[in-house]
Amino acid sequence: MLQQVKTGDVTIDEAVEKLRHLPYEDLGFARVDHHRHIRQGFPEVIYCPGKTNEQIIKIFTALAAKGNNVLATRAEEDVFEAIAKTGQFPLARYEKAARAIVLEQKQLTPSKSVLPIVTAGTADLPVAYEAKVTAEIMGQRTELVCDVGVAGLHRLLSHVPKLQQANVIIVVAGMEGALASVVGGLVSCPVIAVPTSVGYGASFEGLSALLTMLNSCSSGVTVVNIDNGFSAAVTATLINKKIDEKTH
Repeated sequence: MLQQVKTGDVTIDEAVEKLRHLPYEDLGFARVDHHRHIRQGFPEVIYCPGKTNEQIIKIFTALAAKGNNVLATRAEEDVFEAIAKTGQFPLARYEKAARAIVLEQKQLTPSKSVLPIVTAGTADLPVAYEAKVTAEIMGQRTELVCDVGVAGLHRLLSHVPKLQQANVIIVVAGMEGALASVVGGLVSCPVIAVPTSVGYGASFEGLSALLTMLNSCSSGVTVVNIDNGFSAAVTATLINKKIDEKTH
């Protein structure tokens, strides 16, 4: 911004207006963190549950005004429709499978590395898609490996050579959550395990998978919260980003 002031692309008054909202912008009901992309490499993300459509629109607008890419997670379709009705964000799109709203305003440079996202079953796909959309809006290339759970482990074996080339892998599994341990025993990179709430009564809405993953005997398996594809994607992307920077 200082360079833009120097070259005359931005006036002093415009620069002052931008600085006025740093490091955060107080909307009354929310304080939008405009410095997060400087500290962590990606802007603040909107978690939609618990917020009204009007609140989400105001936060979305504040983030978009800075010219950054915007991601809203766990968004129902009516939230996207409300944002679309404003007419301010023609580039915004709704990723139905991931329940996410994505606005790409800055061109993304695709990562050198590819992030495999492995699912035990088709029912785990919503969480996997959340991870996929999150990673991709951060510039991370991804590849889904679907429905390779332990009930038919032979389905996984053809993908092992590809998995062994990865820097980090996300494994999404419900039921008993054993797939993360299996993958962890086949590769030499970190495995980020995501337990899902998929399963019958004794799965306790993902608690069974969470405990299995936490008690994994495979070295290098770490675990995020139940159904938290978002956190897994951010962590995996940050790992890959550091590796890509060192090998550039």
